[in-house]
Amino acid sequence: MRTAILFDCEFLCLEGSQRRFWCAADDPDPVIAQIGAAKLGLEGDFPILDTFMVYVVPIDRNGNRYALDPFFTKLTGITEENIDAEGISLSEALARIDRFSQGARFWSWGKDELNMLAISCYVAGIEPTIPANRFDNAVKLLLAAGMPVEDLARTPSNKLADYFDVDHPPLKGHDARDDALSVAYTVQHLLREGKLQSNAFDNLYSG
Repeated sequence: MRTAILFDCEFLCLEGSQRRFWCAADDPDPVIAQIGAAKLGLEGDFPILDTFMVYVVPIDRNGNRYALDPFFTKLTGITEENIDAEGISLSEALARIDRFSQGARFWSWGKDELNMLAISCYVAGIEPTIPANRFDNAVKLLLAAGMPVEDLARTPSNKLADYFDVDHPPLKGHDARDDALSVAYTVQHLLREGKLQSNAFDNLYSG
């Protein structure tokens, strides 16, 4: 079955980091601490076939582990204990999600791959192992399905399924797997309703 991978990342921040573009003296680099994904079938009833989640040990430019700011923990639910118990290296996390994808294309709500690869790999001093041309922006899919541009701009991934009144299990915002599922449930709904065609996953691809 043809599949697509809807994914999301949670990356380090302090309160107000986004407004400052992570430019304050005490802002951490926006390296990732969690990757989540959902594998969506692009045939038949468009099933969600599997999900994925890993915690990533966030390191700074000197190779030292970042401490999680209380604001970040409150926002995402990710704790130092999660990282201690389950955190893995960035290189291992990328290898695992690549295996999970089985070669399918990755789609995020925006360009999360920039934090997952361009920024995090640069800070860690490692080569990205998944090429940029395997990623694309899921916003294009919703635009193709007729979602108004002004609504696209103000709807975060964790509110997307609610925007379309999609019936789904409870999801926690700012959890990478649940945010990926919010996008996946929405795309699944639009495919089932015929508002989005599965060939859009190929035709919209920017290469």
